Amino acid sequence: MVMRAKIDIEAEVAALGDLSREELTAQWEKIYRCAPPKGVRRELLIRAAAWHLQAKRLGGFSAETRRMLRSAIDRVEKKIANRDDKANVVVDDIKVTIAQKRKQVLPGARLVRDWNGKTHIVDVIEDGFVFEAKVYPSLSSIARKITGAHWSGPRFFGL
Repeated sequence: MVMRAKIDIEAEVAALGDLSREELTAQWEKIYRCAPPKGVRRELLIRAAAWHLQAKRLGGFSAETRRMLRSAIDRVEKKIANRDDKANVVVDDIKVTIAQKRKQVLPGARLVRDWNGKTHIVDVIEDGFVFEAKVYPSLSSIARKITGAHWSGPRFFGL
């Protein structure tokens, strides 16, 4: 009896590979009650459907795994508790807090960064950033000019 159930699940999981992208998307929407993320690969749609099918039949996460996940989530939440702009997502009845995308700096803003004993000033304009009387398309290109190494511009300027 148990062996037959295992074979049935394996066959159903294998059959997911034969579904069209539209059918897989419909399954995702039924399971998660939302559309899949834009650009998600077909393979992830198949894996999500397979996991859900197996969890439904075999019981999902064990109590110990849920405890470990809860503990990991608590540690992450403590690390980001002092950040502004948080988004909450619920996955399998477990709340996960994710930092949202950085805010864009508005034209007219001035960014100041001290680096190796020199103060560097960047002005934000509509079409980019002005540094040392030259317009740059990104903060990363300015950070590279200042440091001589690749940096994330927003991170370098503390955004």
